[in-house]
Amino acid sequence: MTLIDSRPGIKAVYEAIVAETGVYVDTDLVTSRLGPPVESELANWFPADRVAALGDRYRALYPDHGIAPTAALPGAAAAIAAVRAAGGRALVVTAKSRPLAQLHLDHLGLAPDAVVGGLWADAKAAALTEYGASAYVGDHVGDVAGARAARVLSVAVATGPCPAAELRAAGADVVLPDLTAFPGWLAEHRAAAPRG
Repeated sequence: MTLIDSRPGIKAVYEAIVAETGVYVDTDLVTSRLGPPVESELANWFPADRVAALGDRYRALYPDHGIAPTAALPGAAAAIAAVRAAGGRALVVTAKSRPLAQLHLDHLGLAPDAVVGGLWADAKAAALTEYGASAYVGDHVGDVAGARAARVLSVAVATGPCPAAELRAAGADVVLPDLTAFPGWLAEHRAAAPRG
């Protein structure tokens, strides 16, 4: 929910799982709390001994059900372009598997410089550090935790499951309403940064 609105696609994948398993899953509730790895959500609906296999099944169903319904959020392409125009590299770090994240980006014509998948919350710090990130933009308190763990600027957008007040309380350095505000914020941030 930072670059893309994956809710319709994720809902469709869960509906396919419901059809296959016959187990009730409140797909509206699921899509209201996106962020953590799929296994964390599946554990709310299925016995522990089925979660790993259903996580694999979810990822297998995802290309056919989850990609086409997903749209880019307003400002996504402009945010990537703004980072490049400022001389930076755009890095996507997500809890989603890298292959599925790449399918989304390719489908939507979004082309960051690198994509790292399978990392959630504090674990995102490893990729942020490896790539030398100076800031991380996310929509969840888990993203704020990742930025904090990497000791980089946490820029939050209130387009995901966490409202602005919750993002601030989690320690976000900056909270924007959405990515359309990012290029302007980045220009102001760079202008205010000390030189040298």
